[in-house]
Amino acid sequence: MDYKVQPATSLQGTLQLPADKSISHRAAMFAALHEGTSVITNFSEAADPHSTLDCLRRLGVEIEEQSGHTIKVEGVGRDGMKTPSTDLDCGNSGTTMRLLSGIITGSGLSARLTGDESLSNRTMRRIIEPLRRMGAHIDAREDDFAPLSISRSAALKPLHFPLPIASAQLKSCVLLAGLFGEKPTEVVETLPSRDHTERLLSLSIVKEGEKKIIRSSRQDPVPQQSYRVPNDFSAAAFWLVAGAIHPDASIRLPKVGLNPSRTGALEILKQMGTDIEITNNHNAGAEPVADIRVKSSRLRPVTITEEIVPNCIDEIPILAIAMLFADGVSKVSGAEELRHKETDRLHALAEMLSAAGAEFEEYADGLKIAGDPDFIPDGAAFKSFHDHRIAMAAAVMGLMGEEPSTVLDGDSTAISYPNFWTDLSMLTN
Repeated sequence: MDYKVQPATSLQGTLQLPADKSISHRAAMFAALHEGTSVITNFSEAADPHSTLDCLRRLGVEIEEQSGHTIKVEGVGRDGMKTPSTDLDCGNSGTTMRLLSGIITGSGLSARLTGDESLSNRTMRRIIEPLRRMGAHIDAREDDFAPLSISRSAALKPLHFPLPIASAQLKSCVLLAGLFGEKPTEVVETLPSRDHTERLLSLSIVKEGEKKIIRSSRQDPVPQQSYRVPNDFSAAAFWLVAGAIHPDASIRLPKVGLNPSRTGALEILKQMGTDIEITNNHNAGAEPVADIRVKSSRLRPVTITEEIVPNCIDEIPILAIAMLFADGVSKVSGAEELRHKETDRLHALAEMLSAAGAEFEEYADGLKIAGDPDFIPDGAAFKSFHDHRIAMAAAVMGLMGEEPSTVLDGDSTAISYPNFWTDLSMLTN
């Protein structure tokens, strides 16, 4: 479905953002591995975490969905999952497939993990190699792509695994397999990535200079997962940029997760001069949470390098829109990973910027954008490439035009933000 975006005269209001998807996935999986009942409130209503719930049910986990986006999970412990009688359909969710692959390997069950067309064309080689070293038998299309058929006949082998890239999904996959081992598995991280897994599981972490060594084994108890999932910072980022670039904006975003391994975009926007106020700091379970207010700002250009990218990888599409309205030239480098998301996001951004009439250059691993605080994007039909983050970035940019624009296949926003278009309408009315 296509959505028309009208130019906005002002952006004012308070938004109740969707729950954090990354935490929702993990909360459900870890609750299943806990021996006992967990009640998780504010569980994400997006499609991806519900693919995780469906897969867990096929593994014999009893999950009750209650009112108010609350789920009750009857944990079966590490040894209580059952061999599924049907495929584990991960839908469009790479998090579901990669993290469950670790759990399946560790548990010793046999299972076949499938996904939709998009997920079936995203690389799984990064998790296949370490899981095989831990003793898994894995059959994959072209030895890289789903469906993945996973089994294990020999004892689980502990693994010392230096992360080849900064990837929370790869890290989590290996650590979850390691949870089933008698001897510790170690993941060595040199570039930081999201740390929800080690936080929510209270795993052992040792720092050696620039390295962080995270260990998991059967000796690590899986904690109960009863807490409120924070609101999604990645969703907040779209409104932070919208508020910053619009000349008449004041947007309040309560109860947003501010995990330091997720908020690189917040620091980048502050560096650009965004008028941001943070109040009501508190914790929800193991995660820091706060209220955020953003107001109209005069933005400076910024350079995002390889070292920063892992902490803002999902926000780069909307940060590119902030750069478009900054006073000078901004650059992104070291972001080649964006070419392997739901779509090639660097190419998708280049298509969007070109359609808007922007001045930019596309590189193999990034972009250079000539910003202008007075830039007026052309009214155009912007391709979303069925990618939720591209669709939302195009919508935010469209608010700044003089003529209406259209986001093609804008319903893709439901993947992470089901109420995006309703919230956009609320802010502009």
